[in-house]
Amino acid sequence: SLTLAGSAGFPPGEAARWRYVPPDVATVARRALNGPDGEWLPSLAESGLPTIGRREYADGARIAVPSGTGGRIHGVLEIAWPRPEGPLPRPVVRQVEALAELCAHTLETYAPPPGTGPEPGLLPDVVELMDLADGLHDPALVLVPYLDDAGRLVDFRIQHVNSRFLDPAGRPRAVVSGALLLEAYPMAAGASELFQRVERVHATGEPFRARRMRLTALVDEVPLSAVADISISRHGAAVLLIWRIEDETARLASLLQHAQRLGRIGGFEENLLTAEITWNGQLFSLYGRPVSSPPVALHDLPAHAHPDDAVTLGRFLRTLMHHRRPASAAFRLLRPDGVTRHMRVVAEPVLDTDGQLFGVRGAYQDISAQHWTEVALAVTRDQLAHTEQQAVERNRLALQLQHAIMPPTQAPLRVPGLQVAVRYRPAETEHLVGGDWYDAVVLPSGLVLLCVGDVAGHGIEAATSMVVLRNALRGLAVTGAGPGQLLSWLNIVAHHLTGAVTATAICGLYDGERRILRWARAGHLPPVLVREADADALPPVKGLLLGAVPEARYEETEVQLAAGDTLLMYTDGLIERRDRSVEESLSHLVETARAAPSTLDQQLDRLLTYSRSDTDDDTCIVGIRVA
Repeated sequence: SLTLAGSAGFPPGEAARWRYVPPDVATVARRALNGPDGEWLPSLAESGLPTIGRREYADGARIAVPSGTGGRIHGVLEIAWPRPEGPLPRPVVRQVEALAELCAHTLETYAPPPGTGPEPGLLPDVVELMDLADGLHDPALVLVPYLDDAGRLVDFRIQHVNSRFLDPAGRPRAVVSGALLLEAYPMAAGASELFQRVERVHATGEPFRARRMRLTALVDEVPLSAVADISISRHGAAVLLIWRIEDETARLASLLQHAQRLGRIGGFEENLLTAEITWNGQLFSLYGRPVSSPPVALHDLPAHAHPDDAVTLGRFLRTLMHHRRPASAAFRLLRPDGVTRHMRVVAEPVLDTDGQLFGVRGAYQDISAQHWTEVALAVTRDQLAHTEQQAVERNRLALQLQHAIMPPTQAPLRVPGLQVAVRYRPAETEHLVGGDWYDAVVLPSGLVLLCVGDVAGHGIEAATSMVVLRNALRGLAVTGAGPGQLLSWLNIVAHHLTGAVTATAICGLYDGERRILRWARAGHLPPVLVREADADALPPVKGLLLGAVPEARYEETEVQLAAGDTLLMYTDGLIERRDRSVEESLSHLVETARAAPSTLDQQLDRLLTYSRSDTDDDTCIVGIRVA
């Protein structure tokens, strides 16, 4: 970026406008830094480049020369002529170069005054602009640039909003003042291009005017729009943003949008200061009143409701008017034609810039059909109780299915030169039947298939999906494919054949003759290798969880095992905690695994005993020890 170190012959206000030039703004001085000979412009107007004094010397010639000593550039010297000029004589060029070198000695030890750098404080021109904004009759914001650590412009701080400011979303002035522009109005960089306009005005100093620009704000994640005339101008280091929202059109459009957000049946808006009440046509129809009749004020609502609903409506009005919080209430409306309708009124207070209540807006909704539906639902409570009993039976069935396929312990696998032990600990509550699974089987090729997995979710769906994946992997493994290919096929099964479930898994093939384990992972925690008195997690390989995409590729790697090595595969139920990261929990598992008991079964039992997991999830462990 460039900072104005000094100037002569320019008005103070013009110099203040060019005190700071953000990066990547193509000014005359910036162009001069691109070449050793600087930049010569016979006429500034013909170049179209922004620079200091463009208004005073628009048609004059301009020269900019890098200013440096000893091969180091300290700044740029820029000189303006009042009129267009032809090529400069060589003596004049040498004088300019000598002057640039003289300036370089000053710039070498130059320190910018406080408040003139990329992060300006509350400068005098900003204070003056705030005073100017307070004297305007239109809503105005004073914006100051907000830069990151590298000095790049990333946003604008809303330094001040005047007393006439009205937020399109109805928020108080204190909520907007002091916030970043893109935080207060995150959609300013979208369809309205408001942020880009402010950024350009700050960079070039050229004011911007627009009629009927659409301003969009987010309220409760719902975009609300208003049409306004926009004026943006730069004053020193700050930017003044003025918008004039269309009065009648914007008010009716905002009323319609709020009615849609709060019920989209019958909308209203009430000004408590002027007693002006606005209803849409649907609300007159709900009340059974002609359009020519006066609307009903909120404080008169109990007179048009059933007497038994007086307490409910009184609580609604106190919350809305006294506590100034959004409120809702259900009541029975007694219409003039004798018809009684069940209604729900939803309203929110509207505060002025000083936080004072000056209006209420909201919507009425006819919920008569919903009321009779609730009456019908009350008759079916016995059926719901029966359904709950069925759910309990369903969970018990899932638990029995899980225990039948995944017993807590399994008979030892007889493999020469290899000890294999497994442990399965179901969830502590029957309502959390999970999808954790393991498998250890000798394939026809003589390789040993070792795998663990975890299906997302709980209940019978997770249990049945676990059975599908486990059996599918067994069947695929007899093809002789590697673990990466097996997981690719298993991903297709998870995505297309099991209702699009997702799961994590580790698949390994152990070659007893070479003592080599080939393994791959699908979003699962890496295995832990225990060798003598040391233990550590294997470096993870890339692999997306199963079922996330229709097709996926999985990397595989090999690990050379030695006699006495122990390899542990497990599910996250062994280590997962709510109050710490996965990395911390994995470190605790590694520390526990280092203190290895004499037998493999004792080691797995020790890991279950000292597990700090607090998620009540299923846990599977597969351990192998090379003899």
